[in-house]
Amino acid sequence: MIDKKEYSKIVKKFSPNSKTRFNCLRAFIAGGLICALGQGLTNLYLYLKIPENDAKILCSCTLIFIGVIFTAFHFYEKIAKKAGAGTLVPITGFANSMASPAIEFKSEGFIVGLGAKLFVICGPVIAYGVSAAALYGLFVLLFRV
Repeated sequence: MIDKKEYSKIVKKFSPNSKTRFNCLRAFIAGGLICALGQGLTNLYLYLKIPENDAKILCSCTLIFIGVIFTAFHFYEKIAKKAGAGTLVPITGFANSMASPAIEFKSEGFIVGLGAKLFVICGPVIAYGVSAAALYGLFVLLFRV
């Protein structure tokens, strides 16, 4: 039998080194680039004399559109493999999580494929967010916080 110390040495010897710092840096850079693109789009819309609130909405819509187009052409997943969580957190990641199952299951039809699978990935996130917001609102209403 192998004792705990020997087993730990063997596991450490054959386990891959963690790349946490490098992965965090890549995610930070990718997310920052997406946010910089968003700011650039907002500035462009403001330069075109679009009102600020409308420019912000157009920026979000444009980023969602870009995310869906990149997903449709399988470019988004290539970026996400390199950038990691940096592509999942911004609004483009939400667009990807909506479009990806829809594109994958479109061959099954609009109801069974597209309609049923559209919220597979982001549905639980939306449900959790709505539920948490409702509970928070109820808490604030009841306790007048």
